Amino acid sequence: MRRTAEDRTADIAEMYRATIHSLYRFVARRTGRSRQLAEDVTQETYLRAVAEWSDGRTPEQPLAWLQTVARNILLNHYRRRRPEALDASLVERALATAPLEDPDTTVIVYAGLARLRRPARRLLEAFYIEGRSTRAIADELGVSERAVEGRLRRARQSLEKRLKPIMRTAEGETP
Repeated sequence: MRRTAEDRTADIAEMYRATIHSLYRFVARRTGRSRQLAEDVTQETYLRAVAEWSDGRTPEQPLAWLQTVARNILLNHYRRRRPEALDASLVERALATAPLEDPDTTVIVYAGLARLRRPARRLLEAFYIEGRSTRAIADELGVSERAVEGRLRRARQSLEKRLKPIMRTAEGETP
């Protein structure tokens, strides 16, 4: 039986109700204290979902689809944004712990992630922003924990390299 436009609209509304809180938390974790940006990205994500899903082609895992779209919107936002000068010690402290707890350092790290290739970006995002353990990441990737630790080290070095042009020391000089 063919679904009517009203049925599809009801399905989208139900998916919205089922996913809005999880999606907003996902986005807010990546936008720091910028509630406006989190709301804008969440809204843009659902607008894209409605456009994509209105013909009845809804994904099997709508939240995963929404998170991917939101992540891409955020990455594009951070790529276009002109970065401000960063305190080098703040970046070092941010990368010394996981998961990131301070919203401001989360934004700094995410702005750097927008400048990395996908594998390094996803690895750092899983460890620092999602707070996943090296064991969990290793299990997902099918590699040893030691391999994940090495990849994380190299990804952190790439992140620091991307952030270095905009870093400054406490005295205001670039490191």
